[in-house]
Amino acid sequence: MSFEPLSSDFYGYENSLTDQEKDLILEVRAFLEKEVRPIANGLWERAEFFPRSIFQGLADLGLFGQPWVETQKFPNSAKFRGWIALELARVDASVATLVGMQNGLVMGSIAVAGSDEQRAEWLPRFASGELLGAFGLTEPLSGSDTAQGLRTVAKRDGDNWIINGAKRWIGNGSISDVTIIWARDEADNQVKGFIVPTSTPGYSAKRIEGKQALRIVQNADIVLTDVVVPEANRLQKSQSFRETAAVLRLTRAEVAWAAVGNAVGAYDAAVKYAGERIQFGEPIGSHQLIQELLAKSLGNITSSIGLVTRVSDMLDEGLQRDEHSALAKEFTTSRMRETVAWCRELFGGNGIVMDYGVIKFFADAEAIYSYEGTREMNTLIVGRAITGKAAFV
Repeated sequence: MSFEPLSSDFYGYENSLTDQEKDLILEVRAFLEKEVRPIANGLWERAEFFPRSIFQGLADLGLFGQPWVETQKFPNSAKFRGWIALELARVDASVATLVGMQNGLVMGSIAVAGSDEQRAEWLPRFASGELLGAFGLTEPLSGSDTAQGLRTVAKRDGDNWIINGAKRWIGNGSISDVTIIWARDEADNQVKGFIVPTSTPGYSAKRIEGKQALRIVQNADIVLTDVVVPEANRLQKSQSFRETAAVLRLTRAEVAWAAVGNAVGAYDAAVKYAGERIQFGEPIGSHQLIQELLAKSLGNITSSIGLVTRVSDMLDEGLQRDEHSALAKEFTTSRMRETVAWCRELFGGNGIVMDYGVIKFFADAEAIYSYEGTREMNTLIVGRAITGKAAFV
């Protein structure tokens, strides 16, 4: 099968991928169209997680562990990993979130903050699909201020640690096999990471009900009551929040790519509808106002692809800093929010029912807009880089 860039990739950025990367993109597209797209809307409506076969299929494609030498299918670029996030999100943002959590937040925590022994022990198990992971950072009373406001505490007790606290909004925390828990060390007041099997006594998780975005992702409230974790499961290189921030820096740019993908999904649905919906005797795509909505949407998508492509190249070049990924997250999610609204508008009343799918992209945009750093916080990170002054409070 020959490779063709997406029609929404108006300037053909995808052509800059290597032939090997393009081949895997085609495999991913085929898997998503056959296995994910036919069931995604139903799962979203019922707020049900993907069948295990979907999770395993993603693992078999080599999508878990792409950046890490222990598990990557072949040498690849940050730009390629971004395109994978876009391809996933344009079909369903929840599947993109699943891969981002497993591949970036969970495995990334171990890769960035774990010892060589921990990397060798745990990364292949996550990459193979044997284990489903979750990332436990956000808390009921701390979100944007987790660097200073983390309330979950860990106390050293011989060869063990005792963890007490609570976490909230933890993606797939109610169904994960292992959760990476970030807690403040009582002895030095520094944040440290722990690999916590969810079968550990004292660990309890309850799914958050009533969520109206990324409904397939099983977000959870987690309570940790005297949870005993061996020193061997403390991420050995996690000495402060700097390591946590390093993980978020790696994943924030891929969230920006997923935001573009979510916008592309809404745009693709709108283009299709514009060619099929007949009003006043002709397809609505022949009307000027409809073409304006599509052109504005494509402009947002194209500018966003250009931005995230450069940010990913900077990551590979060792040039990316917090403010670069923060600007990417802020800009692309804001443009995504505009785009999904324009695309939903194009459908008129049909845009609010699941029959046409655009409402799922519209609703999921709200979650992507907020997680891994709100627009406001990312703006302040960029503002600090511009002015040299922190204005977080």
